Amino acid sequence: MDYPVCMNNPWYHGSNLELEVLLENSTITQWKELAEAFATKPTTLEYDEIFSPISHNGVEKGLLYIIDEPLEIDVDIYQHPQTTMDKGVEFLAKRPLKLKRLG
Repeated sequence: MDYPVCMNNPWYHGSNLELEVLLENSTITQWKELAEAFATKPTTLEYDEIFSPISHNGVEKGLLYIIDEPLEIDVDIYQHPQTTMDKGVEFLAKRPLKLKRLG
């Protein structure tokens, strides 16, 4: 199943670090719960279907960020070429991106 990418929806990044800018080649997603899971730095992560509950073994305190600028596919971001997830779930930044911390 492909994840339904909509450029009007927010893009997220999860990290255990305080950040203001996301570096080039960092991952982003429109699946908020996935970014929250990645923020805890799991060594294993899985889901049955897109939008289903995510299981992971992450234990670090994670921070959730939203990308704080407009993005365009193939200009600012691109589909992760080696992802093990469904198409449309994981993208990489082609350049540094401004972040805004949520929560």
